[in-house]
Amino acid sequence: MTMRALCVLAGALLLQPYPAAAHPAPGPGWVLDWSDEFDGAALDARTWVAETGGHGFGNNELQYYTARPENVRVSDGFLVIEARREKYENREYTSARIKTAGLKERTYGRYEARLKLPKGQGIWPAFWMLGSDIGSTGWPRSGEIDIMENIGKEPSTVHGTLHGPGYSGEHAYGKPSVLAGAKYADDFHVFAVEWEPSEIRWYRDGQLYHTARPALVKGDWVFEHPFFVLLNLAVGGYWPGYPDATTVLPQRMLVDYVRVYKRAP
Repeated sequence: MTMRALCVLAGALLLQPYPAAAHPAPGPGWVLDWSDEFDGAALDARTWVAETGGHGFGNNELQYYTARPENVRVSDGFLVIEARREKYENREYTSARIKTAGLKERTYGRYEARLKLPKGQGIWPAFWMLGSDIGSTGWPRSGEIDIMENIGKEPSTVHGTLHGPGYSGEHAYGKPSVLAGAKYADDFHVFAVEWEPSEIRWYRDGQLYHTARPALVKGDWVFEHPFFVLLNLAVGGYWPGYPDATTVLPQRMLVDYVRVYKRAP
């Protein structure tokens, strides 16, 4: 190989900023229901709607969620959700939160996303689900399934959590998944739940680490009705705490895909 060819090859390798990680396949019996591979030029309005506002979202968060491309965009095959330090609508930070409410709502299934997480004190990315009846029943009776949450001060830990009446907020039913010898911001990882009647199972990179059933939660089981999907990147809040002098912004959550499977007939 000539020196010029070697240089071209090296340049091509340098242009691969996000190393490929494993894509664990779902187990037998699951068939694809819907997915978004984020291969287009813009967010698919048939699947996602951006939720906007700066009221703290029940957690005393600091960001104002916008639908601007500065905060949410599709680029180079990824969904990018970006948190920025900037004054906007009387807030000091901006970010984005998108959901499938009213567009893609399902009961049961395998829900997975391949994500590269941001990092830093006060940074709070999440991939989660809410009951579609939240407008009429309220939270937590609507139910909440947190497929993946990470708080920046715990760079090697994600949490899978269930919220319902009697077990919500700091009393929720959850379990962490700790990444040995690495940080979640270093590479992509696949986060998933398999939600079936009377059971929800959490996976990280194909490894089962948490299971919930009606007998295990300290309250009513409210997970036998349609839910919708959310992706967001919060700044601050009661749980993660708030940015400090060590926090570097902007921070980005990169989403390679979201895939939802259903049981084969």
